[in-house]
Parts: sequence; C-alpha cells; structure tokens
Amino acid sequence: MSVDNTGRHRFEEDLPASEMVYPSALSHRLKYLVWRVYTPYHAYCRDALYSLKTVRKIKANRVGQRQRYLLGHIAPSSHVGALVEHLVANGYRQQEVAWKDEGEIVNLRLLQDFVYQYHIRIFEDGEVRAHYEFTPECYPLRHLRQKGQTHEREYFLDLLRDHITPSEEWERD
Repeated sequence: MSVDNTGRHRFEEDLPASEMVYPSALSHRLKYLVWRVYTPYHAYCRDALYSLKTVRKIKANRVGQRQRYLLGHIAPSSHVGALVEHLVANGYRQQEVAWKDEGEIVNLRLLQDFVYQYHIRIFEDGEVRAHYEFTPECYPLRHLRQKGQTHEREYFLDLLRDHITPSEEWERD
C-alpha cells in the first residue's frame, strides 16, 4: 500500500475501483450513461464544493461530520490493511462517487445492482461505519438525503466478525 508524505496509507491508489452494474430497467439506462461520463470528474467537483464550503449544508445531518451507522472499531487482532483485503476479497470496491467524511481513509462499496449498494467507511481512528442504501448513480437525491438507508448490522457483523470489535452504541433505523 502506498504511503503519503505524512506517513498515512493511501489506499485509493491500490484499490480496485467500483464499476456500475448495467441496469436492466430501461428507465435507469440514461442515468447510467450520464454517470459513466461524470464519474471521472467527480473528485474534482467534490473538492471544488468543499473549497466553496457548500458541502457543510449538505452534510449537516451527519454525526460529527461522519455518516451515521457506527458498526465498531478495528479489532486489536487485526489492522486496516487486513480489513481492506478481506473486503476486497468479498467483492467490495473503492467508492469513487462519494463525499469524504472527516478522518476517512477507506471508502468501499459492494453493488447489489444498479439501484442498491452496501457501503463501508473506515477512519484513521479505527472506526468502521456501514450501511445499505440507494446508489448515488440511480437515485442521487434520495442517496444525498439518506432516504432508504438501513444499518444491516447483522450482515456487516457477520462479514467483518474477525476484523472488528462491535460498538455497543449504534443507531437503529
């Protein structure tokens, strides 16, 4: 894994990128094409919105600049690299079309189809947050407003049981 000049790991360069699933519904195919064109530019657009301080209003419904659904922390017997390798081995890929939460070092998703995804964020303090939601490509406004998000705690705990220590404090849907 790459390391930047501060000594932090730079996972983005080493992770496989998520690729949208081609939608079966005709009504979603135009969205698919639009996102295929936009996705390579998303990071630049996101960073411009950050610099213009536009994002604060959008992210106001988050907990301390982090999205809801705390799952736990990386277990003492594991480390972030092992957790990321486990997730990639289970089909998770880097989520390129996403906001960056404060302290976030890894952002991965597993696409169920064009409409739904499992989404995991890992933070520099070892915190792991995860949820199930609409993809931003299919329903961008619902996704942005966090409509239809669910914790799916049992799914994530089963997936990550050897790599995290579950939090006792977690948000219910």
